[in-house]
Amino acid sequence: MKKAFLRRWSLLPVTLGLCLMLPVSPAVSQPLPETDAGEVMAFQTNDPYENWNRKVYRFNDTIDRWFLKPVAQTYRTITPDFVDRGITNFFGNLDEVRNFVNSLLQLKGESAVVAAGRFTYNTVFGLAGFIDVATVFDLPARPEDFGQTLGHWGVGSGPYLVIPLLGPSTPRRLGGYGADLLVLPSLWDNVDSPYNYYARGVQLVDRRADLIPAESFISGDSYTFVRNAFLQRREFLINDGVVVEDPFASGDDDLMLEDF
Repeated sequence: MKKAFLRRWSLLPVTLGLCLMLPVSPAVSQPLPETDAGEVMAFQTNDPYENWNRKVYRFNDTIDRWFLKPVAQTYRTITPDFVDRGITNFFGNLDEVRNFVNSLLQLKGESAVVAAGRFTYNTVFGLAGFIDVATVFDLPARPEDFGQTLGHWGVGSGPYLVIPLLGPSTPRRLGGYGADLLVLPSLWDNVDSPYNYYARGVQLVDRRADLIPAESFISGDSYTFVRNAFLQRREFLINDGVVVEDPFASGDDDLMLEDF
């Protein structure tokens, strides 16, 4: 237990830089449907630090343009579609432990059963998660993270923030991510160094590659669009889809995006 906790702390600087360095990412963890750009741009936000956030956004975007995106584009070019989908499914399957624990913390018994069922089906029948057989069995993913758990129990989101290297966030989302990474049980505890770093790197590139098609949705001021889309998506997840005119309320199997 102590060893696993210390390993998580040793992973923190790398993981924060790898798993959330997605400055163009409006959402992850779920398929992203077609979006009404007007609805996204009109979304009301709490952004008192916009001047600072824009500077950080430009910094993150520069790193993404010159490093992460070219790597992701190369990955999309050389990786067969079925392999790309399998890698996405594999990492998504690891997240089912997080989904299960946070569903329990939110007293969502059905979601906890779905998460447990998805992990069992995909691990046993889906080649350790590379094939998403659970969705075929009518068990679609129900993403839950500790930020959603905090929101479920009434913790306010706080102002919108753009974190260097981490991208779009809020105090509640950032605190929830820290809890998911450092406190709650995770299958990543079973991956020894240096393989955990290699796996996290592959996960990062795979996530960024999956986000490339979503960039076509961005219109107008990219900072405003990404901010509003991110906040809408978080609201959608926390309220289990009960959001009026939310552009992410329907699914699209063509765009598989993962956690932000």
